[in-house]
This record gives sequence, structure tokens and C-alpha cells, in this order.
Amino acid sequence: MSIREILLGNPGADNALLATVDTGQSLHRILFDCGEGCLNSLKQSEIQSIEHLCFSHFHMDHVSGFDTFFRHNYNRPDGPVQVWGPEHSVEVMGNRFRSFTWNLHKNQPGEWIVCELRGEAIHGSRFRTREAFAEAHELPQKSLERRTLFSRPEFRIEVMALPHHTIQSLAYRIVESDRIKICPDALQRSGLNPGKWLQGITISDYEEGQMIEVDGQSLSLKKLREDLLTSSAGESIAYLTDFCIEKDTDAWQEAVEWLSGTDKLVVECQYHSRDQSLADRNGHMTATAVGRLAADSKVGQVMLMHLSRRYSREEWAELLVEVQAEFPRAAFTNHWNF
Repeated sequence: MSIREILLGNPGADNALLATVDTGQSLHRILFDCGEGCLNSLKQSEIQSIEHLCFSHFHMDHVSGFDTFFRHNYNRPDGPVQVWGPEHSVEVMGNRFRSFTWNLHKNQPGEWIVCELRGEAIHGSRFRTREAFAEAHELPQKSLERRTLFSRPEFRIEVMALPHHTIQSLAYRIVESDRIKICPDALQRSGLNPGKWLQGITISDYEEGQMIEVDGQSLSLKKLREDLLTSSAGESIAYLTDFCIEKDTDAWQEAVEWLSGTDKLVVECQYHSRDQSLADRNGHMTATAVGRLAADSKVGQVMLMHLSRRYSREEWAELLVEVQAEFPRAAFTNHWNF
């Protein structure tokens, strides 16, 4: 398994993140935000393969490219499009869906499931293309457990609400499940012959007390797992944008604990530290604060994005230097050519 990421958009312009979870058997694409022009570099087939669209908030620079996404996916035939976002997402998305004229929609496929975070609860509604998105069919409320919005056996999507001036901005994290593998040396020592039974002992749904047949013997599944399996942590990537938290506060410590050990942090870097007052006024982080957050969280790498267009290209390069003073393993994405 692996997680690949592409930062969309240019420096000083709207940015978004496209992450692909490769399970070895299937690809799962998750898009974080959808600013103006962010999808221009993607093929139509790539846009149509995105399963989850996760909005941090609904400021224009994070949602202005949604019409492009919607145009390619409004009648997707092979399953619903899942949208996640902050409180009022159902209302906001419903208004976007209905802002077009619909008169050729009958019998067309297409479903959209929109879920919003309200405190520790997830509220959602289903919209159907064949109904011209006229009705939001309310879904059962779910509790947010361990910050998990969505999970499947191979990975999960987590969420954390961060302050952005007077509103909340949602931060997201993709976490792969632990990688369970057969240890070849242990298998050889066991004297057991390889076979389809090996796949069975790696399936977590099997109960520990179960017995399975191997080479004509009835063996304990629990004992086989203890003897033959090795486990290692999967990859993880976090997306944080448009937020402002201060060191030595509860919000800072909460973020550090959540991000702890994340392999890659994709994070905004709006302001130079000399412009701290602007950062505070607009609810953004300075470069120094971003570096300190990464260092405290002990993340593996940092990719910077969402740079203020008030600066020149030379000043953007200086932002990177400021972050690296606190956290050396920070960089811009390669295609920005810094």
C-alpha cells in the first residue's frame, strides 16, 4: 500500500491536494478543496475517479473550482460522490446543485452524499440527479469516533476542526491501516506448506478463536498469526489550511497529538513572521509557526502551499527558509520549480 499526493495549483494562486491511496488491488482518490483552476492539470478520467471531496471551509479560494468538478461528475453512473465539509455543507452544496437549470435530468444516474461535521456528530443528506437535486434526503446521524469520518479496511479519513478567524476550517488526515505481512523466515521454520490458507490468516475479520485447516491439521488462527505475521504502520498524510493556533495553548497541543508521527504534512504558509499582525488579523499561520508545529508534531516531511500573493517569488523562497529554520525537512512541491 502507499499514498501518493499531487499539489494542484500554482504558488500565490488557489491550491488543492489530490491524494491517491494505492491498496495494491485498487486506487482510491481523495480531493481536498477545489479552488479556481486547481483541476485544470487533471484529465477528465482523473476528475471522474475522485471518490471523496473534502472541503476545509467555503471561502471562495477553496470552492471556486467546484463547478468544474460538478460538470464532470453530476451524473456519475458507478456510485455516489461523497462530499465532506464543515457545518452547513448540506445547505451550501444543495444550493450549488440547484443553481443550474435542470430539464434533461429525468432517468439520469447520479447520487451525491453530502456530510457535515457538527461538533462530535456527522450529519448527512443524499441528493439525486434524477430529482434535479430538489430534495435533500436526510441520512441517519453518526457519532464522530476517534476523529474518523470514513473508514474501510485499507485506510481511514480523520478530521479536526481548527480556528480560522471567526469560523472553523477542517483539517484532514489519511491514515493507512497497519501493513500485515507473512514473514518468510517464520513460515519456513514452521514447516507448513504455503497455500490459500495464508491469505486467510491476514484477514482481520476472522475471529481469533477460529481454527483453520492447514496440511491436514486443525490449527489455531491466533497462534498462526502470532507465529507467522509481522505488522508495520501504514503511511499517513495530513492537509491543514487556513487556520491559526498558538504554541503553548490547548489547541496547539491537541493538533500536535493528532498529527504526531504523520509521514507528510501539507500545510498553508501564508505569512512571513514579520507580518505576524496580518496573520493574526486574518486567521493564518506564519512560516515560523508552521515550522514549530511540524517540529513539535515530529512529522516526517512538510510540503508548503497556499502562499500569500502579496509577496514576490523571492519572498516566497524566504518563507521556505523561515520554515526550515524550525523544521529542515520542508519544501515546496517540485513542479513549482523553486
